Amino acid sequence: MSANISFEQDVMLIDLMLTLLKREQTDLVHTNIGSIESLMDKKSELLQAINLSTNVRYDALRRLGLPANEQGMETWVKQQNKPNLTATWQAFQKTVGQAKEMNRLNGILINKHFNRNQQLLGQLQGNYTKGGVYGPNGQATARAYSRAALLA
Repeated sequence: MSANISFEQDVMLIDLMLTLLKREQTDLVHTNIGSIESLMDKKSELLQAINLSTNVRYDALRRLGLPANEQGMETWVKQQNKPNLTATWQAFQKTVGQAKEMNRLNGILINKHFNRNQQLLGQLQGNYTKGGVYGPNGQATARAYSRAALLA
């Protein structure tokens, strides 16, 4: 029954996700919004496929009486006592970790873009806060933004 457990599909899907996350990061750094929007749909579809593949693997583990989680998978891999399988599982776990870290970093970049855009939008709408474009005397402050900065 252990032959029914496989993670080759998971490996392929996580590799694809890592590739998409790298593209997303490049697009975020270069503010290529059109490309980022198209990647969102691809990432969503890929996440659904990863979820389905993981659930199939977890169901197989459950049928073997193992926990339906990564710990259960770790136990199963050890039970197989196959060095190649163990190495592949460890490489897969490393790739998952890389994808999680890349996703975290991309989230930071997205938040920076969002915060900058919110600040610029607020300034365009006249919602100035402390340290805004004009001081209490109506004069421009040192933090006034140029037109080029607002359009960047």
